Amino acid sequence: MAGACKEDMVVLHGTGYSSCSWRVRIALALKGIPFKNVPVNLKTLSQKNEEFLRINPMGQVPALCIDGLVLTQSVAILEYLEESRPAHPLLPAGLRERALVRRIVETIASGIQPHQNFAGGTVPPGIPEKYKVAWEWEWGKMWIEKGFQGLEQMVKESSGKYCVGDAITLADVCLVPQVYNAKVAKVDMTAYPTLAKVNDALLELDAFRDTHPSLY
Repeated sequence: MAGACKEDMVVLHGTGYSSCSWRVRIALALKGIPFKNVPVNLKTLSQKNEEFLRINPMGQVPALCIDGLVLTQSVAILEYLEESRPAHPLLPAGLRERALVRRIVETIASGIQPHQNFAGGTVPPGIPEKYKVAWEWEWGKMWIEKGFQGLEQMVKESSGKYCVGDAITLADVCLVPQVYNAKVAKVDMTAYPTLAKVNDALLELDAFRDTHPSLY
């Protein structure tokens, strides 16, 4: 896979509306790292073609080519960017605060987003085709609401202006795409006032606005 990347190029293979891809775009923007965006069309299963599978054999987005490496899995990419480019840090200095950031990151990346996307595997046998899409939407909405109940309490305990205190962290990088997913699923964000407040504050920043799915 490394052979697919040039040492002096940063190339993001991702999808505009993919929350995992958006996380990486935000982090690159916050770190001030210019990158080339290569769209991967999930609707046409471009991630399954031979060319992309040479980049990421898992057939998933995002895949980031950087420093001659191909990196996959958004949280692993975020950690690499933080460790390899410590300017504009996205993890706090304190051990306690870092743990709070990682708790939020993993709640979103492992505890909410994968479950919301597993709708197709949950449709009961015999459900008429015309109802399958509605079932999938309700499944996704249910998992986001379930996750946001706990996430609201976590962020309420740790937040200042942003998820953990008043500095932007990896928790914020993961929050904004997940709230976007929630709004697409028609989740009532008034039930999660802390998440809504932090999200609104973050969307005032260029790094979050300029990487929005509508621009990709």
